Amino acid sequence: MKLRAVTVFTTFLLTLQTPALAAGCHPDRALFHGRGAPVEIAVEIADTEAERAQGLMFRRDLPSGQGMLFIYESPQPVEFWMRNTLIPLDMIFIDARGEVRHVHPMAQPLDETGIPGAAPGDAAPERLMVLEVRGGDAARLGIFPGMALSHPALPQDQALAPCD
Repeated sequence: MKLRAVTVFTTFLLTLQTPALAAGCHPDRALFHGRGAPVEIAVEIADTEAERAQGLMFRRDLPSGQGMLFIYESPQPVEFWMRNTLIPLDMIFIDARGEVRHVHPMAQPLDETGIPGAAPGDAAPERLMVLEVRGGDAARLGIFPGMALSHPALPQDQALAPCD
């Protein structure tokens, strides 16, 4: 009986110390784990060269809590700009493990200045995904570097918060 109680208690403690697994992990949702409750964003997927090139250009609105998830074939250094993008955006740069590595807030509409996917001095600047959300949403929703993304497009054997 003692062994069973210890096993149950140990399992409970491990559950508290690891990110919650993403029950119901779906391609059209990005689920971020960090401090507090998970943050869920409804996403459109841009996983082809043409879709990534088009991005959110020419759109006049992006509702809060929605975004576009750019997915690359393999991790790589990335740089974004706001050519023909009419609304301010937050850009959330994510590595192959699903870790948020950099957040660029409030990218300005129509600005063609390059926005790097890595903060200065980042020793591992390769990104597998970039999530664009409405300008100000990252801070409002509490998305910050160090959070873990659950999404089926991540390599699940490497993911910090794998789909179950």
